[in-house]
Amino acid sequence: MSNCGNGCSCNDSAIDNVFLPREAEILRAEQVTASEKHFTLKMKDGKGMDFQPGQIAEVGVFGYGEIPLGFASSPTRTHSFDLVVRTVGRVSTAINKLEKGQSLWVRGPLGSGFNLEEMRGHDVLIVAGGIGLCPTRSLIQYILDRRSEFGKFTLFFGARTPKDQLFTDDLVQWRKTKDVVEYHETVDKGDDSWKGNVGVITTLFAKTKISPDTRVVVCGPPVMYKFVIRELAKLGVPENHVYLDLERRMKCGIGKCGHCQINDKYVCVDGPVFTYSDIKHLEEAFA
Repeated sequence: MSNCGNGCSCNDSAIDNVFLPREAEILRAEQVTASEKHFTLKMKDGKGMDFQPGQIAEVGVFGYGEIPLGFASSPTRTHSFDLVVRTVGRVSTAINKLEKGQSLWVRGPLGSGFNLEEMRGHDVLIVAGGIGLCPTRSLIQYILDRRSEFGKFTLFFGARTPKDQLFTDDLVQWRKTKDVVEYHETVDKGDDSWKGNVGVITTLFAKTKISPDTRVVVCGPPVMYKFVIRELAKLGVPENHVYLDLERRMKCGIGKCGHCQINDKYVCVDGPVFTYSDIKHLEEAFA
């Protein structure tokens, strides 16, 4: 046993064990859309969650199982971390019934995140569709917290409808701070209150100028990827400067179950972040 510096004694080897879940207290549980719930968590052992933007965690409830989720906050904000859970199955339904003060069990961090060193000193564009804003929010916050380390920062966000938009408080701030982040948004279908762009996310490329040297992050529904990549190719962005977050198909998180295997790649271990040049030959990755 060793002292972690937070007034507790904890087993460091247990914390480093990717097979062993750790208890996390729910500090916040907010239903943000009809199907998504936003959690803020803090590890009960006093140790932080030492992760990089783009990495994942296995999150579960005893008796139901666990699911892989991308971190939705930056490691620069060390006292807690955020996750967003979409209700789609047995485990996610059980998780989304929990409220503030209850616990989740977390394994991680797992997988490989975004190449921050490669991005530093360069312009960055993030293209996030739907729930793809959740894992990219970790990188967004990281860049905003270390703004001087990056060039021009542009963010595209597309949602099905205005009611499906996530992190609405963040959106309000991003709309106001054009000198910090150039934010553009669109919805597939507007309503009476919507005054913004209507159309697929690629329509946002016409609203700004993207340098060929820009580092680009893409995360969203599979159908979105090929159209975004086509636009980036028109702009002359090299394939190895395009990072794709393939946060899907994962199950165990450690490359043992084979559920996320695509040819010679395991999404949970080799990814979930890949450069397009590394996986462009894997057609199943974009299906």
